[in-house]
Amino acid sequence: MRLVESFWPQVRRKFFLFPVLLLCLICCYSNTYAAHALITLVRFISGEISPDKMARRIGWEEARNILRRIREEQGRDGQTVVRVWEEVLMKNRNKLGDELWVVYEQVCIAALDCQRFDLVEACIEVLKDNFPKSIRVDRLRGMFFEAQERYNKAEEVYKSIVDRDETNMFAKKRQVSVLKAQNKIPEAIDKLNSYLREFMTDFEAWTELCDLYLSQQDYQKAAFCIEELIMSNPHNHLYHQKYAEISYTQGNFELARSYFAQALKLNPNNIRALYGCFLSSCSLASTSKSKEKQANVKYAAWAAQQLKEKYVTVQSEEATKQTKILETIDKLLESITEKASN
Repeated sequence: MRLVESFWPQVRRKFFLFPVLLLCLICCYSNTYAAHALITLVRFISGEISPDKMARRIGWEEARNILRRIREEQGRDGQTVVRVWEEVLMKNRNKLGDELWVVYEQVCIAALDCQRFDLVEACIEVLKDNFPKSIRVDRLRGMFFEAQERYNKAEEVYKSIVDRDETNMFAKKRQVSVLKAQNKIPEAIDKLNSYLREFMTDFEAWTELCDLYLSQQDYQKAAFCIEELIMSNPHNHLYHQKYAEISYTQGNFELARSYFAQALKLNPNNIRALYGCFLSSCSLASTSKSKEKQANVKYAAWAAQQLKEKYVTVQSEEATKQTKILETIDKLLESITEKASN
């Protein structure tokens, strides 16, 4: 714990590093050595440690473990990957063994995220020399062309991959991304529908198709995509929430309220679902029959009370009083209550 206390004032000034600091604190109780590596990385990212000092403080094994952890967690921390590679691992790449090629691929993707095209070219060149017929390397080339907005070249690369391997789902999904980047949404929808006829259990593709339909205001087909996702994972509160939002947009407030309620049942801390439950109940209270009005007023009052409690738990009483949205909720609730009593 002394190790953390020694640099606490510096990290405190950089509030955006709090989540990483918390991870370091947890590691301190289980592995002091691992905590030291994480703390040093935090100080490096924040600029408190120069690249030369970083290379001296973190050994190549620690740097390798950092990149491993990012890969295992499927993170996209491109800046960290690039800096760790350039300042530590690049000089010690011969020590990585067969893992070197996986690291090159990881660094290449991170460099694409950071718009470091010089590093991307270097990684692809090394990989191409060692794996001249690799489809994975060709996919990286296609992504490189995408990053440069050379979409025709990217499409040629992906098409050649699909010609060699018709079951390559990654290349087919990249073809959709190329069309989307060019704002060819109808073509992207057709391509993604064709893809889903072959890979029906790709839930990320269903989510993307839903978003594409929403961008075209085709709510009925977007709702169908979410229904597929709900059937695949009925315990995901975000799917129920999104289906409720689409139903609300279509004007089906009763169905929207039901799915907002289901989302809250699965995750009581879903603030967006609470707002949705409140708004859909208010809409029903102002349009439904007398008996249903009273029930929907109760639902709206419950949702409003839950929202107030959520705000109170995360901010001071004075800040809560100054929160304008709560005033709006009270006024809207008062308005529908008066209408229901008349």
